[in-house]
This record gives sequence, C-alpha cells and structure tokens, in this order.
Amino acid sequence: MEINSHIDKAKKGDQVAFTYLLDHYWNEVYGFMLKRTENETDAEDITIETFSKAFDKLSTYNPEFQFNTWLIAIAKNVHIDLLRKKKSTLFVEITDEEDQQAYNIADTSPSAEDELITEQNLSQLLQFIKELKPHYQEVIQLRYFQEMSYQEIAEQLEEPLSNVKIKLLRAKKLLAEIIQTKR
Repeated sequence: MEINSHIDKAKKGDQVAFTYLLDHYWNEVYGFMLKRTENETDAEDITIETFSKAFDKLSTYNPEFQFNTWLIAIAKNVHIDLLRKKKSTLFVEITDEEDQQAYNIADTSPSAEDELITEQNLSQLLQFIKELKPHYQEVIQLRYFQEMSYQEIAEQLEEPLSNVKIKLLRAKKLLAEIIQTKR
C-alpha cells in the first residue's frame, strides 16, 4: 500500500514522491533494459526516458496493475522507438541515380555552408542550454558534452546518484520546453 500512497502524492506533484518512485524502481527498469540492450548508455537513456514518460502520464496509471509492470511496458515502448529511429537512420532507401551521384562526389569534406549550419545548430542549442538554471546546465554538459555516465556525474558533483538522475530528467524536460517555445 505504501507505493500507492507515493503514486497518489506524485500525481499531485509531490517531488519527494517522484524521487521515492524513481529510487524504488530505477534498478528494476534499468536492469531489465540492460539485459535487453546489453549497452549501459542505452539502458540508462531508456530508463531516464521511461521515468520521464511515466511521470508525464502518471494520471493515466491504472492502480489495478502493478506499477513496475506499467513502467516496464513504457520502457519496452521507449526501446522499440529507439530501435525504429536507429533502423530508419541506418536503412535509408536510395535510388540508383542517388547512388551514382554519391559516387561522383570527389570531396567529402564539409562545405562552408555545412559548417555554418552545424555551428548554428550547436550554438542555438547552447543558447537554449544557457537559459536553464546553472545546476541543470551542468548535468546536461557533463552527460552530453563530456559523455559521463550517471555514476561519474554523481561522483564529480558529490551528489547521490538519484539526485543526478532527477536533475537530468528535469533538465531534459525543461530544455525540450525551451526549444518548443522558441520554434
């Protein structure tokens, strides 16, 4: 029954309840995804995305089912979406004409325009990141620019692993909101 009271509190926006649920179920979801993906980074990313989606959709959770079963179902869907994205970028249909054009290109170095676009996208992203509070900027920077694991970030910041997970979850959510509003 204790879990249900935390779920009810989380539905009302109680941050302590969110933290409790994340801590309580993290290892189960992460372990499940690690077995499926056999990749720590993918498992961590899928797990954080799972909790993000779960917390967004918490109002739709049906207490007739086990909470961990619901989380695992979300995790499976996140994983399937990730596989679809990877597959669609790996297997792009190209015509014979496009194939020939690709062979005709002698210089593969990026053009000045390509570099400008890349820089602008990155600088725009960095501008969006700068709009986050400093502690959110820091976790984004450590995770995505220095490519640290959650554990390494926790050690660097001298914070519990659960705090790092929640900060990153919130930072990604806030960053997505900023990007959406600027579009």
